Amino acid sequence: MSSAAENGDAAPGKQNEEKTYKKTASSAIKGAIQLGIGYTVGNLTSKPERDVLMQDFYVVESVFLPSEGSNLTPAHHYPDFRFKTYAPLAFRYFRELFGIKPDDYLYSICSEPLIELSNPGASGSLFFVTSDDEFIIKTVQHKEAEFLQKLLPGYYMNLNQNPRTLLPKFYGLYCMQSGGINIRIVVMNNVLPRSMRMHFTYDLKGSTYKRRASRKEREKSNPTFKDLDFLQDMHEGLYFDTETYNALMKTLQRDCRVLESFKIMDYSLLLGIHILDHSLKDKEEEFSQNVPDAKRPGMQKVLYSTAMESIQGPGKPGDGIIAENADTMGGIPAKSHKGEKLLLFMGIIDILQSYRLMKKLEHSWKALVYDGDTVSVHRPSFYADRFLKFMNSRVFKKIQALGSRHRPDLVPSTPSLFEAASLATTISSSSLYVSEQCPQDRTTLYSNSKGLPSSSTFTLEEGTIYLTAGPTAVEVQDDSASVLDVYL
Repeated sequence: MSSAAENGDAAPGKQNEEKTYKKTASSAIKGAIQLGIGYTVGNLTSKPERDVLMQDFYVVESVFLPSEGSNLTPAHHYPDFRFKTYAPLAFRYFRELFGIKPDDYLYSICSEPLIELSNPGASGSLFFVTSDDEFIIKTVQHKEAEFLQKLLPGYYMNLNQNPRTLLPKFYGLYCMQSGGINIRIVVMNNVLPRSMRMHFTYDLKGSTYKRRASRKEREKSNPTFKDLDFLQDMHEGLYFDTETYNALMKTLQRDCRVLESFKIMDYSLLLGIHILDHSLKDKEEEFSQNVPDAKRPGMQKVLYSTAMESIQGPGKPGDGIIAENADTMGGIPAKSHKGEKLLLFMGIIDILQSYRLMKKLEHSWKALVYDGDTVSVHRPSFYADRFLKFMNSRVFKKIQALGSRHRPDLVPSTPSLFEAASLATTISSSSLYVSEQCPQDRTTLYSNSKGLPSSSTFTLEEGTIYLTAGPTAVEVQDDSASVLDVYL
């Protein structure tokens, strides 16, 4: 369930324009992946089962695959290449932990051609998905692969303690070497199944600085939108029954604390939204090709790989939101503010970013030009807190027993103080600080941000923000010119 491109278009309309990565054709990369993994996993079956030791995380195995073949490897029509496997025994343990048998792993990756996905991100990585939708294969930079290697012991400990997580599930790390070029790839779980149409896909960081999908991205048949797009499209959030909401937020909090402990930031929540009310119109159209493969041995699915399993395991589909006999594909049942029945597919992606010198410099530079609290590159602790606050207050909400007069199944639509203040934040591009020094009958937001006169006053009355300006408005003294103070 992986990176931001995961449910991208399968390279639409560009069959004659083959992509390249590091001057290597994507077809050669796909072929090398299948040949290399086929050899290394098959060779691993001869090694006896045993406990994972510390040194296993640092083992690198290598095999040379010439185009004419050898005593150990088959002939192929790609350039000669060397294939490296990182921590093979450790990753074998991870695959076993999620119920992936060697035969299933090989069958998923090697039996059919890999499907290339479009990539909306800025990394330039290539993304492939297996024909059975189980695995995502992504090219990664050297620093990301190096960071994952260092992360493995802690990742191993975390998975042992809690296999139910929205963090990426890594199943293998490999490197293809050909013509002096190294191409590193990682195999992960697939967050967004292609067999279920995603009516909306979002990449959410909890940041507002330049967090809107580009015009080029919007022109795609399945665009991936961002935070500002979500606030515009789903301004009242997504609603869950109490049990599902609590399980989801507990999982997100636990995962964010793990990432913070590893000093990881700049990750996103990849969120796919399937509207069940639209599914009858869309049913069995362009996704009819994804018929389950009867030849697949045992038809075994990866454990804890769906969104619902990741937060609370296979269970009832939440408070009658979804019919019991509905095929949810492991999606999390939810409702929109309009009362539409939804299935949500999600996972935390892009976690291979450590808050090192370059990120610190990037944040410092952006903080000089923009409000430092709104940019996505931030220190890990702040990033985790802001990420959780955004998910808890703007994205995910709990269905209340006592709702509004118009919609008894939803919480009242009148914005809370935090939500109303967030609207003011959008206007002033400032951060919020709450103070209880001035109790009054109504809430007044005084702003001394750069974009407004120092005498401008935001007034909050019954969920509506009024902006007034005049010489009699109270001047607010504060050290930071970009802070929006809230007085109650």
